[in-house]
Amino acid sequence: MSINTGTGAPAGHTSLGRGSEQASTICEAFQRTAAVDPDAVALRTVGGTQTLTWQEYADEVRAVAAGLSALGVRRGDTVALMMANRLEFYPLEVGAQHLGATSFSVYNTSSAEQLAHVLANAGAKVVLCEEQYVGLVQSCGVPVQHVVCVDGALTGTITVGELVGLGEPEFDFGAAWQAVEPDDVATLIYTSGTTGEPKGVEMTHASLLYEVDALTDVLPVEFGDRITSFLPSAHIADRVFCLYLHEVLGSQITVVPDARQIAAALHDCRPTIWGAVPRVWEKLKAAIEAGVAAEQDQARRQGLEWALGIAARKAEAELSGVELSEAEQAAYVKADELVLSGLRAKVGLDQVRWTVSGAAPIPKEVLAFFGGLGVPISELWGMSELSCVASVVSPAEHRLGTVGRLLPGMEGRISEDGEFLVRGPLVMKGYRKEPGKTAEAIDGDGWLHTGDVMTMDGDGYLSIVDRKKELIISAAGKNMSPAHIENVMKAACPLIGGIAAIGDRRPYNTALIVLDAETAAAYAAQRGLQDTSAAALVADADVIGRIGAGIAGGNTRLSRSEQVKRFRVLPTFWEPGGDELTLTSKLRRKPIAEKYAIEIDALYADSAGVGVHEPVPAR
Repeated sequence: MSINTGTGAPAGHTSLGRGSEQASTICEAFQRTAAVDPDAVALRTVGGTQTLTWQEYADEVRAVAAGLSALGVRRGDTVALMMANRLEFYPLEVGAQHLGATSFSVYNTSSAEQLAHVLANAGAKVVLCEEQYVGLVQSCGVPVQHVVCVDGALTGTITVGELVGLGEPEFDFGAAWQAVEPDDVATLIYTSGTTGEPKGVEMTHASLLYEVDALTDVLPVEFGDRITSFLPSAHIADRVFCLYLHEVLGSQITVVPDARQIAAALHDCRPTIWGAVPRVWEKLKAAIEAGVAAEQDQARRQGLEWALGIAARKAEAELSGVELSEAEQAAYVKADELVLSGLRAKVGLDQVRWTVSGAAPIPKEVLAFFGGLGVPISELWGMSELSCVASVVSPAEHRLGTVGRLLPGMEGRISEDGEFLVRGPLVMKGYRKEPGKTAEAIDGDGWLHTGDVMTMDGDGYLSIVDRKKELIISAAGKNMSPAHIENVMKAACPLIGGIAAIGDRRPYNTALIVLDAETAAAYAAQRGLQDTSAAALVADADVIGRIGAGIAGGNTRLSRSEQVKRFRVLPTFWEPGGDELTLTSKLRRKPIAEKYAIEIDALYADSAGVGVHEPVPAR
């Protein structure tokens, strides 16, 4: 099965990224954007304590470019950044772009070994980083010519002020950015590395501009649209939605240095466009439900519960594919007018035109919950090798359980084994210094082998089954998606922060579970528990009981062969970049299987071992 959306441009565009009114590089796009309304705020912190107008921003970009040029950075050189989501990031990143340098971000949680691999593979000439990472950069074993510390002076580094001071008066800024070519590599995105070392995906100015044009043909962005930046800038989603869309179309960015500030940032920023990974949406859902349950005013709580009950009915109807009756629709309109609109405002999502979820599958229940709340989410699909987003539709066209249709100009087909293949202008240039691996990923006909098993309906809507290499094949030969099983369980129990379904070549499925640190802490506070460590909470009978009830409830939504028969809650939390999760929070399934081999074997023993539990009926 195949689908071809055509190699032409979206309706209304003469040519994606190539028309007479279109910029040919991101640098050119930034220069045009900065001139639209120079006094408008381009960048801000939560609360607006720091801001940069487009004019101030453009001036800083010019100064940074002059300083980097004085350090010897030229077109084609590589500049690395390692810092939190902060205003200073943007002029530094964009300044490097204007020299034709390949500017990219490193995950702040990288170990010395991971950092060494990335800096060596990228060939970084300059590293711009926060004070806390200077020692790691200097000791990782990869020599770089210059380290710029954004927080102040440290031995062996220069400050941003000193960098800017190096700029020469005769530096020809215009000539520098105008020399950048569309096919120059604009950035590198290092893959999660679930198996082997991360690979550096090379993205050109042309492919990123095509991404911006194609994406915004489906999800329009206007100058001044508001969005928060809270994902790591090394994550392709943050780069596209909070850097390149921003440079090309002039969205206003509110930087959020700590992901735990997302709730406050939403209320402060009141975004008009917004997106998050599934775990953030799941936590927002849990926080809303917990807030309603904790409401002290009885009348107000009853009103909230009444409205959310009607919203839940709407969600159930969407999940089952049926329409609400006229009476139910009228009740929903009333609930929205009286309660739900205020709840959206309290959360800070009352002004959004569209929201998206991506990077991993999201439980349908979460999508339905927010749809009922009046915040429809478009689930999208993509990957670093495809410049970020490859398929999505507008909220009005979204179909629950799908990731939309391919963006204009992209072509896709499903191979005999179910793997989805894609080709078109969003496909990466290649993996940095890895011609062999590039050839493995992109065949001679230009098809990128995505590794995702997908299905496609007659209207071109795509649905993700799972990663090709991660499908569970039971001892009885039944093919199952572990991601589907895991999503059902997370939706059934907010206490579950991470879950790994086990069952390949096994007689039945089991699961390793870890608690969600934030939800568990709130639960402990509610019950008056002093010790909120994972070990203490796992020893709490009520915690295990709630998870057991959640697993039992989740099993009712699965086929018999998919159901989880036994589980173990581990006395630890899983953190991104650790043994169990990649830096983008994807499960490292093979390392998990190796690290917890004893615990897994106990799940399949004839008699349950210590810490092994079975689902129990919900209380």
